[in-house]
Amino acid sequence: MIELLRKRRSVRKYTDKPVEKEKVELLSEALLRSPSSRGRNPWEFILVDDKKTIIKLAEAKKHGSSFAAEATLVYVITGDRDVSDMCIEDCSIAAATLHYAAASLDLGSCWIQLRGREKDDATLSEDYVRRLLGIPDSYLVLAMIAIGYPADAPEPHPENYLRKSKIRLNRF
Repeated sequence: MIELLRKRRSVRKYTDKPVEKEKVELLSEALLRSPSSRGRNPWEFILVDDKKTIIKLAEAKKHGSSFAAEATLVYVITGDRDVSDMCIEDCSIAAATLHYAAASLDLGSCWIQLRGREKDDATLSEDYVRRLLGIPDSYLVLAMIAIGYPADAPEPHPENYLRKSKIRLNRF
């Protein structure tokens, strides 16, 4: 696992090579195996592989989502707040699980935050994606995870990049 953590980086440039069905099934399995508070599983995932829809999803934010247009897949991470008061945390854990599963399959991925972001001055990113994909209003739309084969894979961060002072022993 530590080698996977060392290797994983956010990827924003992808080739047009499609992700094989077997890998898509493994990514989906990883999401469904993601832990959640009290096993409530409040999350719901939308796998988008339709290129036209991916291009529309790439327009979900003013900044920081356009690169998704190059991705082969986009998973939209949503959650039912009525199922668990830990919905945001559970959805975030699932998104992180997806990142590491993608890296283990030699795929690149990048988180695109939607909750609390804006598409434009009149539209929230969550609302835009909710309408585009038919997500019920009661659901949180946390993020999108763009996935594909990396066109430009960043090198792992060297050990001296780690901010070891962030680990405190016994007290703050």
